[in-house]
Amino acid sequence: MTKITCLIDNTVQHASPFWGEHGLSLLIETDAGRLLFDTGQTEQVLAHNLNLLGDAPRAITALALSHAHTDHTGGLNVALALKPGMPLYANPDLFCPRYAIRDRKYRSIGLRMSRDELARRVDLHLSATPVEIVPGVWTTGEIADRSELEGRSDRLVVSGDVGWQPDPYRDDMSLVMETTRGLAVVCGCCHAGLLNTLAQVHRDFRKPIVAIIGGTHLVDADAEHLQRVVRMLREVYGAPRLHLNHCTGERALIALANAFDDRVQPFPAGTSLDLD
Repeated sequence: MTKITCLIDNTVQHASPFWGEHGLSLLIETDAGRLLFDTGQTEQVLAHNLNLLGDAPRAITALALSHAHTDHTGGLNVALALKPGMPLYANPDLFCPRYAIRDRKYRSIGLRMSRDELARRVDLHLSATPVEIVPGVWTTGEIADRSELEGRSDRLVVSGDVGWQPDPYRDDMSLVMETTRGLAVVCGCCHAGLLNTLAQVHRDFRKPIVAIIGGTHLVDADAEHLQRVVRMLREVYGAPRLHLNHCTGERALIALANAFDDRVQPFPAGTSLDLD
């Protein structure tokens, strides 16, 4: 069994009792264990949606964070209460303070817990290289080669030695899942860039990529970049199935659907995928 349920997304499946918000959280279930990937923006939404799953959340064996932004880590307290001391996987740069510029003010949007506080509550695994979380599910590690466009915003910054600087998104990582058909790449926000992420997975894991799931941060991509994404997906990766949400953006979703027809599907909260 290799199953993914979207717990939190900007949109909700029609007639679903799930709540939605700007954020992302995914439940990954395999025969080897259950993993929560990101925790959405608020504790209230994550708690409500987890309750809809009955006893399933009690069997979660690990937690992974794609990056520090609050729309992916805001429900962290609820997740940590599921199983005190559970392993948590993330990039070492997770604790770098991060800010968004809104109305000419700098608003903190980074992790709300210090490293010491989080380390007291979980078994903390921070690595810039790929790590196997449960058998068949890996982190990508840091996306080091970024020769393609990244999923950037000029509103997102960090404080450096010479003042405010663009966020380098060093903490951005995705997950890689082995399925019976090939690899599924599960993205949180893909600030490192979708094509950069896929290139690293292709290089490190050396198996065909058959599915891409989650947020791809193509929301600000222009027509030229979307055309390049379509071309690379077709020519290099063999047109994998795309189940996209969160920061992908409607324009990108339409462009991809026009190119790949029903191989492209939205993945709103309340939706489940059986990858086998």
